[in-house]
Amino acid sequence: MDSLLSLMDGFGSALTPMNMLWVLVGCLLGTAVGVLPGLGSSMAVALLLPMTFALDPTGAFIMFAGVYFGGLFGDSTMAILMNTPGQGSAIASTFEGHKMARAGRAPQALATAAIGAFTGGMISSIVVVFLAPALASLSAVFGPAEYFALALFAFVATSSVVSDSVLKGLASLVLGLAIAVVGIDSVTGTERFTSGVPELFDGISLVTVTVAVLALGEVFRVASRLRRDPEAMVMVSSGRPFLSGREFREAIPAWLRGAGIGLPFGVVPVGGSEVPTFMAYGLERRLDKRSGRNKFGKGAIRGLAAPEAAGNATTGTAMASLLALGLPVSATAAIMLAAFQQYGLQPGPLLFDRAPDLVWGLLASFFIAMVVLLILNLPFAPLWAKLLLIPKPYLYAGITVFCALGIYATSNNIFDLGMLLGIGIVGFMMRRFDIPLAPLMIGMVLGPLAESSLRDALLSSNGDYSILVSSWITSILYVVLAGVVFLSLYGKLAQRRKDRGSAMTDVDS
Repeated sequence: MDSLLSLMDGFGSALTPMNMLWVLVGCLLGTAVGVLPGLGSSMAVALLLPMTFALDPTGAFIMFAGVYFGGLFGDSTMAILMNTPGQGSAIASTFEGHKMARAGRAPQALATAAIGAFTGGMISSIVVVFLAPALASLSAVFGPAEYFALALFAFVATSSVVSDSVLKGLASLVLGLAIAVVGIDSVTGTERFTSGVPELFDGISLVTVTVAVLALGEVFRVASRLRRDPEAMVMVSSGRPFLSGREFREAIPAWLRGAGIGLPFGVVPVGGSEVPTFMAYGLERRLDKRSGRNKFGKGAIRGLAAPEAAGNATTGTAMASLLALGLPVSATAAIMLAAFQQYGLQPGPLLFDRAPDLVWGLLASFFIAMVVLLILNLPFAPLWAKLLLIPKPYLYAGITVFCALGIYATSNNIFDLGMLLGIGIVGFMMRRFDIPLAPLMIGMVLGPLAESSLRDALLSSNGDYSILVSSWITSILYVVLAGVVFLSLYGKLAQRRKDRGSAMTDVDS
């Protein structure tokens, strides 16, 4: 009841005309920056940070909430329409969302993303208000061994599920891990795979890899097929602008499952919202295979609904971790931590006592921002889809220019543009030989976490490897991982026997 009463006070603070204006402005600006390739929601918060210094703290952070959630929707919009996610949290949405757009279902894909963001964000906001202490205690349970087990689970599960060939999935994962280890070793300080190039000492940016593999690689693929297959560039965005009753009923379980997967990851620092979005996508793909529908790879609505809900659920609970513990578990949360400190505030357990009006006003603004974004973006989904009607040579040339501008804006380095081109060619070759992209991304995102966690665990145990299986959390993760691998291999063998039987039947007939 205390939390409910405090939340009501927060609504009283957030629902003033001026603060409502800041929520609306934040949602619009966040979405506008989020749709630019290579920027994304974290860049939106960073770029708009100086604008808030003239506001009072409550108004500033209410505007930040709008920018934060608006940027996430902008990330998803470009991921769906242009196969160009603004940042890692929207990568999983490209796999089925972009195929929906190419099949003429762009408005439905954007509506799915908007409702998924609303569902995940609202559920996480409710959890943050009523269960923040319990969620905060969860982060204390995870140590280096648990982080390593979780990363290993994501590696193997993703590689074995997202591709028909386990070998291709593992090859993509190894490539992602190889990119992740380039740079200066944080423990020994030695160079690794840099060939003495100073620009590689800080490693290869995830933003560069994401934009190159997903956006530039797609541009190269379309360009390579233009003469042989002119229809490869045709994306029709006609049809009804909203979800049908059947599509809505199909997406509801995926939205709820995705939100359930994303909730815990906001308080456990395992790489932001990339991990739960990949896990939500993998779960829906396994369920699809088990049911025999085989819709994935053709624009499955559940493959978009689950990652969207998971990403926004993680975003909400990440704010609980920031406010209650002072622990930023994502790049955007780290920027907001800097904003708190700029106002002379230190997030943590004492923040609820020292600035209750600010905290509860900010939490109330989460609910308001969700509703505002849903009202703004559902009607505008067909309008966003009109981007696909731009003549395709101009469209893809524009994507290439924005990719280059986005990368140069984040690094201010010509070398990164060359890196963008080289990795873009790698992304094109992966598409050419049907090598999945998801394992590369998950390896790039979680590679550093897995390496540092393994090292920390072994250092704390003086090299005793048994520490990796010493807790109940790691035991559960490894058992579930073994089950996932077994089911995946069994399913592939069963499908192979079925295909062989069908071939023999055709020969006999």
